[in-house]
Amino acid sequence: MKKIVLIEDDADLFALVKYNLEKEGFEVAGSQTGRGAIELCRRERPDLIILDIMLPDSDGLDICKGLRNHSELGSVPIIFLTARVSETDRILGLELGANDYIVKPFFIRELIARIKNQFRTQSTPARTIRAGVLELDRASCRVLLRGSEIALTATEFRLLEFLMSRPGVVYSREQLLDSVWGHDRAVTDRTVDVYILRLRQKIELDPANPSFIRAVRGFGYSFNETAIQSITNASATV
Repeated sequence: MKKIVLIEDDADLFALVKYNLEKEGFEVAGSQTGRGAIELCRRERPDLIILDIMLPDSDGLDICKGLRNHSELGSVPIIFLTARVSETDRILGLELGANDYIVKPFFIRELIARIKNQFRTQSTPARTIRAGVLELDRASCRVLLRGSEIALTATEFRLLEFLMSRPGVVYSREQLLDSVWGHDRAVTDRTVDVYILRLRQKIELDPANPSFIRAVRGFGYSFNETAIQSITNASATV
């Protein structure tokens, strides 16, 4: 079931859109204010976001920019639903990263058709991520090393999934905290180091000389693409 986050301040319109989306089989979460919109999306992990521009406490354009700059939410489709009708507003909304722009008043069937069109063109993340002898299954939340299951905590799993799904990209400790732990957190940069150490002890063949999760001095951590290939080749020759 696809999940949609709806951010719309008009209570009647919010209820109408939510009702019709749920009738179409979508799961809907949302808010009638812009405050905390990015954290809401990070928590709900939606497949698509419907966003009003003129919110009572926020500017939808600023929220869109924040979403597009977020390491975890940057690729989620965004549809603006707004009373701003000028060509300049449309162009600005699309330039800021929105995938579609619908002007009020609108037909519900048109909105649903445009949502479905976004899902048709949206690539679906693979259920399983494999890196040599390491395998992560998103659906069952299981991690296997050489075919044997490894016991990970929920946070360890999220951290490993985040890094494995973006091999070669270096993330700072702050970026990892925002993406894995979220903005409302009572942890420090040191927490990332602790969890990386725990993961290495569980997934690395030699934790003292890690092959999967590499540290980039002065920057942060990344999942090593080169190691994936070398480990795969080594395993094939055993």
